[in-house]
Amino acid sequence: MVYTISRIRLPATSSVHRPYLLSSFNGDRKSTSISFLLKKNLFSRKIFAGKSSYDSESSSLTVAASKKILVPGSEKDGSSSSTDQLEAPGIVSENPQELDDLESLTMEDKEDVEDVKNEAKANPVPSSNAGDDDHDDDDDDKAQDEETSVPLEGVLSATKVKAIPRSIPPPGIGQKIYEIDPTLSGFRQHLDYRYGQYKRLREAIDKYEGGLEAFSRGYEKFGFTRSATGITYREWAPGAKSASLIGDFNNWNPNADVMTRNEFGVWEIFLPNNADGSLPIPHGSRVKIRMDTPSGIKDSIPAWIKFSVQAPGEIPYNGIYYDPPEEEKYVFQHPQPKRPKSLRIYETHVGMSSTEPKINTYVNFRDEVLPRIKKLGYNAVQIMAIQEHSYYASFGYHVTNFFAPSSRCGSPDDLKSLIDRAHELGLLVLMDIVHSHASNNVLDGLNMFDGTDSQYFHSGARGYHWMWDSRLFNYGSWEVLRFLLSNARWWLEEYKFDGFRFDGVTSMMYTHHGLGVGFTGNYNEYFGYATDVEAVVYLMLVNDLIHGLYPEAVAVGEDVSGMPTFCIPVQDGGVGFDYRLHMAIADKWIEILQKKDEDWRMRDIIHSLINRRWLEKCVAYAESHDQALVGDKTIAFWLMDKDMYDFMALDRPSTPVIDRGIALHKMIRLITMGLGGEGYLNFMGNEFGHPEWIDFPRCDQHLPNGKVIPGNNNSFDKCRRRFDLGDADYLRYRGMQEFDRAMQHLEETYGFMTSEHQYISRKDEGDRIIVFERGNLVFVFNFHWSNSYFDYRVGCSKPGKYKIVLDSDDPLFGGFNRISHTAEYFTCEGWYDERPRSFQVYTPCRTAVVYALVENETEPIKG
Repeated sequence: MVYTISRIRLPATSSVHRPYLLSSFNGDRKSTSISFLLKKNLFSRKIFAGKSSYDSESSSLTVAASKKILVPGSEKDGSSSSTDQLEAPGIVSENPQELDDLESLTMEDKEDVEDVKNEAKANPVPSSNAGDDDHDDDDDDKAQDEETSVPLEGVLSATKVKAIPRSIPPPGIGQKIYEIDPTLSGFRQHLDYRYGQYKRLREAIDKYEGGLEAFSRGYEKFGFTRSATGITYREWAPGAKSASLIGDFNNWNPNADVMTRNEFGVWEIFLPNNADGSLPIPHGSRVKIRMDTPSGIKDSIPAWIKFSVQAPGEIPYNGIYYDPPEEEKYVFQHPQPKRPKSLRIYETHVGMSSTEPKINTYVNFRDEVLPRIKKLGYNAVQIMAIQEHSYYASFGYHVTNFFAPSSRCGSPDDLKSLIDRAHELGLLVLMDIVHSHASNNVLDGLNMFDGTDSQYFHSGARGYHWMWDSRLFNYGSWEVLRFLLSNARWWLEEYKFDGFRFDGVTSMMYTHHGLGVGFTGNYNEYFGYATDVEAVVYLMLVNDLIHGLYPEAVAVGEDVSGMPTFCIPVQDGGVGFDYRLHMAIADKWIEILQKKDEDWRMRDIIHSLINRRWLEKCVAYAESHDQALVGDKTIAFWLMDKDMYDFMALDRPSTPVIDRGIALHKMIRLITMGLGGEGYLNFMGNEFGHPEWIDFPRCDQHLPNGKVIPGNNNSFDKCRRRFDLGDADYLRYRGMQEFDRAMQHLEETYGFMTSEHQYISRKDEGDRIIVFERGNLVFVFNFHWSNSYFDYRVGCSKPGKYKIVLDSDDPLFGGFNRISHTAEYFTCEGWYDERPRSFQVYTPCRTAVVYALVENETEPIKG
């Protein structure tokens, strides 16, 4: 069975999903007898942007100034692309009445629109004739068409428009990092060189592309753009000898629509409207580009395609010309929320978010999962596997189509409705974006796109990640920069994502990709020959772009190395991320959980939680999706293992294993949130101790050496989330879920994660007690397996009466109700644990209790 969206046939559920027979993790699809992979070694020379504008051997993209510079996608006179942008927000038509329907604009945008509308009324702008020269100069219709060419998504009308300018601040001097961390001065040569490369690249982009803002709008020039008179398709494929556009619209005839090539390797064709005025390519049509390449004839999905689909019963994907009628396009209704001070992220995967064994949809996620996230108290949802990936089991990390949302879950407009609903609920939506590598798949993705291995990627070994079996981008290539920067902007503008979690940043920043390297914190590990400066400069550029155009946007980087300056603004000399994922915490918890309770060390726990750089914010987490994958265990499963199958029902006796597991599950999460960073992350389902692991549907895998890796009969049983378990009031999962909810609401009430006040007053190895202050709260953790302590004195800074605001032993949370919540705790003067005051508490074994001053508390936090 399939469902249809605007004449596009899509796979509906797992019953029609056809997994591939795979040779590797990257999604390159092979049958048992026929390989679809093209040879990689037939064309080894480097392909650089234009091959004339920039020195192909210079890592700094030195400008060859001896002649007039042209860049692929530029106008013939050397100016940058002047394609008019028609999408909201930030655009205005010269006809003010055409903007009446723009409900998606924020209030600030609407004020800007009104200003420009008034200006347009007072000073009408005559249309110009500055079209592309690539078409016949005598063809006035085509020239006019090129003048009004626009992106096919977001078209409001065929009338020429005027854009409200956006600007990205110029580079700073990049020297503040030495004030923040004077020890960096010993590596000034490397850091100043890095910043110098960044500034030179910014200057070159300003000179030849009209600035980073214009450079990042490559989707207005490449791929399919629609105008009043037809459709233009452009593709950068310098290795191709010939190219033609094929698809349903021309019966896949390679001789019908032959493309022309300019001197920079950009292929182009203009298709005029049909005689009746209809579009030459109907919405929903399958399209590909056929090229004669150094590796032979090849049909590729356009690199800038906005949607691609795998038809039921077929192996290859097809590009889809996605341009629905105006009445079918989703119109955003709700403004994007402001960035919260405390970031609490709920990490999700739409496809596996159903309780049923199937691929879930954007619509179902919108209606059923988003309200759950809001109720739990999170303020941001991070969505994985958005960019199209032909191999489902790659978890979305082997991207094939960078500008296309995954068709498994629905249409682009379905995704927009999901994001808009999240905004209505006050949730930020962060996209898990993959710019660190790309799928090795040559049928559907960028690999060997034009028949060469060096178009988008480094050639040879440098362009191949041996562990991930994927391709590595050449961040020193002009067109790769255009592609990736435009990709980041596309998701922010077209889909209104509120920011990104950048995957695999450690792999990008080092030539060794962080493999087999134990980072100790020695600065020589970060600033030397192993650093990929081109990749770091790209990260600086993309953060410049994100924060320059969208000051409220959030950028989180997945870095395990602890790169200094990672979360310092670019203008100050940093890489520019807002947060680093504190990945070492999850690894530490797995290490600790493999030890006996008596071998846990309080100082070791604390050191792992607070070991982060000053003024560089972190997102802490006890476990993410990584710890839930097959072959690993979630924290709940580490703690309770097989007992979870038989003893989680409240009407049956518990076991010591279950009691210990539930208690420590709550404590581990709270101390991670309390000490680990300025943000917090949880993978969906782990809040209630989701049983078992994640295992994507897969068949047996036959390796070239004859070894067979058993599959799971293409089962979806463990590729879903059993939210029903957390909601069931007759199961012990419910208590863990309620505690997680209470944690989020406690942080919302007190904002302790972002408080500047943090003091650890006790880390007692004998008592197994940890006491610390964060903000106006006092946290008391008793990790002892059997000892409970009466009249236990804890230090504090502020005088007054304290009261319990969160108690892990509360029966609501699956606890044993050993602490009275009516008790009041009065401070007494006198230094204790290096604090000026103290009060006495009862702390039962394996509990965590949070105290607050009574004047700051109304009712205990229950969630």
